[in-house]
Amino acid sequence: MPTDPASAPARALPDGRPAADVLAELRALRESDAPTRGGRTFAYVYDAGLDGLDELAAEAYTAFATVNGLDPTVFPSVARLENDLVAAVAALLGAPGAQGTFTSGGTESILLAVKTARDHARSVRGVTDPQLVMPSTAHAAFHKAAAYLGVETVVVPVDPATFRADADAVAAALTDRTVLVVASAPSYAHGVIDPVAEIAAAAAEAGVLCHVDACIGGWILPYLRRAGREVPPFDLSVPGVTSLSVDLHKYAYADKGASVVLYRDAELRRHQYFAHAGWPGYPVVNPTVQGTKSGGLLAQAWAVLQHVGEEGYTALAGRVAEASDRLLAGLRATGGVRVLGEPAAGLVAFTVLGEGGGEGVAGAPDLSLLLHLADEMRALGWYLQPQLSFDGLPPNLHLTLTPATVGRVDALLDDLAAALAKARGLPPATVDPGLAELAAGLDPQTLGPEEVAAVLAFAGLGGGAGLPGRTAPVLVLLDALPQALKERLLAEFIGSVFHV
Repeated sequence: MPTDPASAPARALPDGRPAADVLAELRALRESDAPTRGGRTFAYVYDAGLDGLDELAAEAYTAFATVNGLDPTVFPSVARLENDLVAAVAALLGAPGAQGTFTSGGTESILLAVKTARDHARSVRGVTDPQLVMPSTAHAAFHKAAAYLGVETVVVPVDPATFRADADAVAAALTDRTVLVVASAPSYAHGVIDPVAEIAAAAAEAGVLCHVDACIGGWILPYLRRAGREVPPFDLSVPGVTSLSVDLHKYAYADKGASVVLYRDAELRRHQYFAHAGWPGYPVVNPTVQGTKSGGLLAQAWAVLQHVGEEGYTALAGRVAEASDRLLAGLRATGGVRVLGEPAAGLVAFTVLGEGGGEGVAGAPDLSLLLHLADEMRALGWYLQPQLSFDGLPPNLHLTLTPATVGRVDALLDDLAAALAKARGLPPATVDPGLAELAAGLDPQTLGPEEVAAVLAFAGLGGGAGLPGRTAPVLVLLDALPQALKERLLAEFIGSVFHV
């Protein structure tokens, strides 16, 4: 019998389209994105500026795209490539016997390190109510891992002048429930290196594991040292450091996502693995959170490292250092600009100071001015990442420098001076006092959909339309909200972006 059209399932897709049309639409979609090459986007992207590197990565990915990394006994090439990559990381950052795993990115590497520490402490020390001790500047991925894994976070304030972790304060926070201590090399927010040796020593004395988040610095810091820069010890050669994460899709210039989590020995690494034989299917053993995964990301990372090589990475690190030197000198020579801390590995954060009058206070960080500056720079084709105030630490603009930015520094500084002058002439971005008072009394756990929608609409984030053209009014409001409400609204906003 013919099928009743009314009862037929809804069409999920159109009839097949020509490949050329599909690719043309994808290319058109990319036109609204920030550029990932050319040195004008100072967050999220890492551009080596090397001709042919993107093409090499793409071809390597394509060659292994259909290979399933789930089972290296079926696809032995996966084991060979991963062993090569981990060996390279261990040689650069490790100690004799260091073992590791290739992951999809820093977040997965960090999550696995936290799982390993939790399970190790439960097995060896009988800890059932685990705590994770970390400085306030540790990456949010540690909070995410703790939330996923049922680990309590203990956050220790950092030095407000240097933005580095306070090793004595970290040591004082250790208890018999601590399963892991964290240090950053460098921290993302300010680009400064924590006192790793002191923190690791305190952890070792307490019999606690210590993880160094070197997702950003792990690959570039050793090559900066080889290029003649002074870099303090931070890796597995430091006594007391038991694990470390390094992202190859950052300063190794592989495509995203490619990372390695490295452990002092195989005995520690085994706590990372998940194995299960209690079902009727194939015996399962997963080194990472993912089971099935394409071998393409592994292959492209391997290919990029093999192609660039030792001398190539040393030269690229030197270019980043050159860009950093020129940028820092220019920022420090710009009136009303203050560089935060002592940047060590290609990351720079700076704030801008008010001149008095309006909402600003002379000589103090001026949030409204800072956010106006970010908007003005974006209008000129530069993306500088706004970071809001936190726990007494000032709001700032974050820049990630890459080799491709070397030739852009002078243009950036010129545009920055012009944009700052224009931003100073704009009316302050302020928070409506009534809204601030209302927000202070809201319970984010009990807000209903209509209330959330109303707050988002007031902030200019409603209707799934994405961010407005100028973000200063939105971010100044976000900065003023209590943390729990801020997090609820951020989650709701992202939910409005990803909707059907």
